[in-house]
Amino acid sequence: MGLLSEGSPLSWEETKKYADHVRKHGIIQFINLYKKLKDRSNGCLRWGDEVEYMLVKLNRSKKEARLLLNAEQVLAELQRREKERHGDLVTLWRPEYAAYMVEGTPGKPYGHLMAHFNRVEANMRARREEVKKLLADDEYPLSLTAFPRLGCPPFTQPELHPNPEEGASRSLFFPDGAIFQGHPRFRTLTRNIRNRRGEKVAINLPAFKDVNTPWPQLEDLGDLGDDGENPPGRQALPGHVYMDCMGFGMGCSCLQMTFQACSVQEARFLYDQLTPLCPIIMALSAASPVHRGFLCDTDCRWDVIAMSVDDRTREERGLEPLKENRRVISKSRYDSIDSYLSEGSECYNDIELVIDQEIYDQLKHEGIDDLLAKHIAHLFIRDPISLFSEKIHQDDEKDTDHFENIQSTNWQTMRFKPPPPNSTIGWRVEFRPTEVQLTDFENAAFVVFIVLMTRVILTFKLSLLIPISKVDENMRTAVKKDAVKQGKFYFRKDVTTEDSPPVECCACAKKSDCQEEYTLLTVAEIINGKAGEFPGLIPLIKSFLESVDDCDVDTSCTISQYLSLISKRASGELKTTARWVREFVTKHPEYKKDSIVTDAMNFDLMSACQRITDGEISCPDLLPAHSTKSAGGIPLAKEKQEHLLANKFQKKQNGV
Repeated sequence: MGLLSEGSPLSWEETKKYADHVRKHGIIQFINLYKKLKDRSNGCLRWGDEVEYMLVKLNRSKKEARLLLNAEQVLAELQRREKERHGDLVTLWRPEYAAYMVEGTPGKPYGHLMAHFNRVEANMRARREEVKKLLADDEYPLSLTAFPRLGCPPFTQPELHPNPEEGASRSLFFPDGAIFQGHPRFRTLTRNIRNRRGEKVAINLPAFKDVNTPWPQLEDLGDLGDDGENPPGRQALPGHVYMDCMGFGMGCSCLQMTFQACSVQEARFLYDQLTPLCPIIMALSAASPVHRGFLCDTDCRWDVIAMSVDDRTREERGLEPLKENRRVISKSRYDSIDSYLSEGSECYNDIELVIDQEIYDQLKHEGIDDLLAKHIAHLFIRDPISLFSEKIHQDDEKDTDHFENIQSTNWQTMRFKPPPPNSTIGWRVEFRPTEVQLTDFENAAFVVFIVLMTRVILTFKLSLLIPISKVDENMRTAVKKDAVKQGKFYFRKDVTTEDSPPVECCACAKKSDCQEEYTLLTVAEIINGKAGEFPGLIPLIKSFLESVDDCDVDTSCTISQYLSLISKRASGELKTTARWVREFVTKHPEYKKDSIVTDAMNFDLMSACQRITDGEISCPDLLPAHSTKSAGGIPLAKEKQEHLLANKFQKKQNGV
């Protein structure tokens, strides 16, 4: 979820008039903010997670699974309860794109206590229970990355029908009523992305070709209505599942993590070091092999979202000569990052970075260093696509809405986040590629794994950097079917630096040029290690855990079970959610080997997901037997140790 300004939304034509105004003042706001806060330091690395839930109704008498369009009412009650607690919050709730989605976070950030790792799953359970109490007995908050029959009527409750001739999306499949109605941002983004592009967005996902799949034409779209294209759905590609609006991407759910660093330098370092992990974690968490009722030849949502918000014109996509637009832009505004930010990373920025030269020159003139100036000037090649009339004229010394307008609509694998004005919050980074999992145990495992990696990176002063071009190649590999088992990923061979303590099993002690620093590894080799060549991320985490002295037995046991899940998913001993879903579909008695997921099959699949989520059935090929003692809270005496432990951790990072 991005910036949620209140007010009267402007059309694209109105917004376009103010695009340069927003960019101009957004940069001034960033410069003012940076100068005020560049020296801000915080005592410890704080962190939190965001889980997006889909509200699903399972009508067992009719054997129908539908998306429940009452998120606005559920959210209103959740937020009313927030206000009543007067700051003593266990959970926080915010709107998301779709009328069937809500986003939940912990009530306050976690900190440096090892015991905080033992609170994540309990808090996720509390969130799910809060929502569940507001639903009927046959309604469930499921953490699904993608609803398999999104866009296949009837897929909503109440039943709505798309209107391709008018409205925000003009979709052949997705009704505007399935967009969250409680805030105009979401409809405005949908409409303005389509209008700026000059045509509807086109999502074409490679279909899975089974023995009876109609090939290459999966379906006839001609009788679905007039969507302004001639013929309707003209952008659909043979052999692909076609989708045509923002809802198919932003209507997916994900799991995100945000880390508050101790300084701007540490935030930039973490931003860089976590970037090569993005495609690895995406492949490892893969959970979405079905879109619009078809099995796809991909396992992840990433490309769907990237295409769903691609507002580039034909000129900007390089399909026509530049006349009305300034530049060709290589990616959607939702994609992997294009440059590293930390000192010493320059040689790994090996792809051409398209920037706004005037903005870059202005930033440099104001004393912003080259890497950060290029990063911001690259973000600001984009236009604002959601602007409110009341927010046009701002006080650049106090406000940052124009900066956030551009910043928050660059949806990338990592996000570098300056502190909000008038707050004590520090410099942060957001980790964004993870697909959400069915159970709180799995989601907690991924969160804890990534947070532990940040601690390992900072404590051991590791370097995971590889050329940005290789990260892009890894992203293309990560979305493919069963990439966790079949794919190979570029990864750094020697992750130690001159400042690192000795680490066993690292292959290459000598530094060389960038091309010799990385190799191709499987996810299993990256996560678990490869004898004599790469130590493995989990062994590195275990080395870190051996060095800490504040880990109680329950927390240690819980972390061990989380790492076991990650390890077994990487090795293939446990299936990814995507592999489990794919096999559920292909083994279903109604499946006709035609790549189609029917309404009845979808009901059985969603019912199985619900029962796994709620612990009603076990699924040993997806989940290991586990018995975590995740605590809902930590005794006050331990809470008071946090400042001391934070200082101790900081000293360890600094080599004291």
